[in-house]
Amino acid sequence: MVSVPLIFDCDTGIDDSLALVYLLAHPAADLRAVLSTGGNVPTDVVCGNNLAWLQLCGRDDIEVCLGADAPLEAPLMTTEDTHGPLGIGYAQLPVPTSTKSSRDAADAWIDLTMDNPGEMVGLVTGPLTNLALAIRRDPLLPTRLRRLVIMGGVFHHGGNTTPTSEWNIAVDPEAAKEVFAAFGTDGAPRPIICPLDLTESIRMTPDHLGRLAALAESSPVEQPGPDDEPGTRSVADNTIVRHLVDAIRFYFEFHEAQSEGYIAHMHDPFAAAVALDPSITQTRPACVDVETTGSLTRGTTVADERGFWGRPVNAGIATTTDADLFFDDLIERVAAFARERRGGPRGMQ
Repeated sequence: MVSVPLIFDCDTGIDDSLALVYLLAHPAADLRAVLSTGGNVPTDVVCGNNLAWLQLCGRDDIEVCLGADAPLEAPLMTTEDTHGPLGIGYAQLPVPTSTKSSRDAADAWIDLTMDNPGEMVGLVTGPLTNLALAIRRDPLLPTRLRRLVIMGGVFHHGGNTTPTSEWNIAVDPEAAKEVFAAFGTDGAPRPIICPLDLTESIRMTPDHLGRLAALAESSPVEQPGPDDEPGTRSVADNTIVRHLVDAIRFYFEFHEAQSEGYIAHMHDPFAAAVALDPSITQTRPACVDVETTGSLTRGTTVADERGFWGRPVNAGIATTTDADLFFDDLIERVAAFARERRGGPRGMQ
């Protein structure tokens, strides 16, 4: 399997958490750095979550960088109601003993692409603040990326933050606008955008989580359900499974409270899969920009697919996939990883 060197920039986050574990489990993923940006929770909390997950999974050798404290211009918005007070639902990860890198996230973007020109794949599942700051410091950075995958935006679908905007873009519209403007020309690749139009079809169910636990040989095999007492904690003997069940249960409960059913939209693990293998989705070309001034539409992503603006195409918008095949891959890989690491590293029970 061909190795894919990755920079993962995230705002961890329940679905970011599963995306991170999936990348650790996937033999093609060569994760070089995990960059922390504020979004679902503040930046320092995101950084702590990333350190904790990596240590829990026995990969505290991977660099974790702290990113910007706030968006480029606006105050930071967070969404603890969606992801829990620490961003990881009901999970209570052990306090990590590893520490963050001495370099910040923007410098990591610059240095890693400079050291590996044309090789690195960037994956952003949070606001685009860190990448925008990196491009401000080094405008040639986009030309050194092999591929960029962004979970964000919405085009022909309702928003999840305002009627027309998606969370990651709405947190820092200025950053998103600058990033989209920097790609698609002068040798820079067109980012693949995974918008809500597609990612809200990536619906995890309790059955998926039960299958994962069973394949991991975790005991007991727990399958959360809407009749459970809210906040029920996992007693699974597999450390990784236990923490994932506690995190995802919160996500199930949130979606049910929003009248979406006892499911969880797994936006970020799907984007991670696209970063590793873009062939799992079809894309349509467009010139994508972001509204930053509209009183009703700030944070809205707009796609010109017919050339009205007379500007170059700068992105490919992911449109279709086989969600069942994606979940089969996710469940099998994460379960095998959890089974291999049953019990977890010493001191991380």
